Amino acid sequence: MSREYYDDYRHGASRKRRKSLPGSVFNGVMLILSVATGAAMIVTLLAPFVHPGRTWIFPVLGLVAPAVYVITLLVTLYWIIRWRWRIALPLVVLLLAGLFKVPLFLKPELRRHYGEETSFGRGAITLLTFNVRSFYNDRGQWSFDGVTEVIRRVNPDIVCLQEFNRTSSKAEELDSLLSDYDRTVVMEGNRRDPVFPLALYTKYRILGKSHSILGPMKQDGQSVWVDLLVGDDTIRIFNNHLHSTAITVHDDKYLSEHQFLTDTAGGAKIKNIFRRFRDNSMLRAAQADTIARAIAATPGCKIVCGDFNDTPMSYTYRVMAQDLDDAFRASGKGYSYTFRGFMDVLRIDYVLYSEDLECLDYQVLYDVDLSDHYPVVVRLRPVKR
Repeated sequence: MSREYYDDYRHGASRKRRKSLPGSVFNGVMLILSVATGAAMIVTLLAPFVHPGRTWIFPVLGLVAPAVYVITLLVTLYWIIRWRWRIALPLVVLLLAGLFKVPLFLKPELRRHYGEETSFGRGAITLLTFNVRSFYNDRGQWSFDGVTEVIRRVNPDIVCLQEFNRTSSKAEELDSLLSDYDRTVVMEGNRRDPVFPLALYTKYRILGKSHSILGPMKQDGQSVWVDLLVGDDTIRIFNNHLHSTAITVHDDKYLSEHQFLTDTAGGAKIKNIFRRFRDNSMLRAAQADTIARAIAATPGCKIVCGDFNDTPMSYTYRVMAQDLDDAFRASGKGYSYTFRGFMDVLRIDYVLYSEDLECLDYQVLYDVDLSDHYPVVVRLRPVKR
C-alpha cells in the first residue's frame, strides 16, 4: 500500500511540475539569459586581445565588464540553487576565468587601519596624475585655484597633467605658485590647435624630453616622455592622454537614465553612440600600439601614467600595460574608478611602472571635484638590487 501511495505521489508531483506554465516560461527565459550572459562573458574576456576594428561588440562589453561579471554570477547562482549543474557548470568555468580579472577593478580591503600615520621612508617618489579639463570642472566652473590647492596639499614630487590650459595667463601663475618645481609643457601649438597639451612639474632634475610620440596629430591624444634624475637613477616618465571616447554628457545622461526605453528614436541613437565609441576605440588602439613600442624600447626604470580613456578590460590597456605593473593592483583598496560620470564605475586613469620600482601606496582623491576626472596619487620607490 505504501508503495502505491509513493508512486501516486511521485506521478502527481511530476504532473504538477509539468502543469506549472509560469515556472516553465521563467526557466525558459533564464535559459535564454544564461546563453546570452555566457556569450557576453566570453566576448568580455576576449576584448583585451581583439583589436576594436574587428567589431564594436568587444570594446563595448569591455567597457561594462564588471556588470557582465555580476550578471553572470547571479544567473549562475540561480541554476546552482535549482541544482541544474549542466547549465551552471559552463558558467562557473567562465566565472573562474574572469576571477583573474577582478583585481583590475576590485581589491577587497581585508584589514582596515584607523588613525594610523603612514610613513613611506626615504627614497619614496610621490606622483600625481590628473586630467584637469583645462581647469574647468564638469559643471563648467573655473577650477584653477582648487587644482593648485590639491597640488600643494599632496606635495607630490612629480605632477603629470592632461588637458593643460596653455592659453590662459593662469598657466604662468601656476609656474610661480609651484616655484619649487621644474616644468615642461609639450604640444604648445597655437590657440586654434585643437590638441590639448600635456604638462609635467617635477622637483627632480629634468635630463631630457621627447616631442609627441604620436606625432603632430590634429586630434585629441598625445604622449610624451621626460627623463628625470632621481637620486642616482634615471627614470623615464611617460605622460599620456589618449583619444577621447566622444561620449558626451548628453550621451551619459541618455544611457544612465534609461531614456532610450521611451524614445522612439532610441535604436538609432544607441547605434550612433556605439559607432562613435567603436571608431574612437580604433583610434586609441592605434595610439596605444605606437606608445607601447616606445615603452618597450626604453631600458631601465619607467613610469607610464595618464588618461588612457579606456578600461582595464580593453585592448588599449593590455598593450600599454605589457610587462608593467599596475599601481592599483599592487596597492589599491576597494573598487576604483577615476572618471566622474557614467555612473562612477570607470577606471580610465592609470599609473603603471617597471619592475625596477615598487608601489607603496595608491589613492584616488574622491573628495576633489575639479574636473570630470579624479586625481590619482601613487607612491613608488626604486628597488635596491
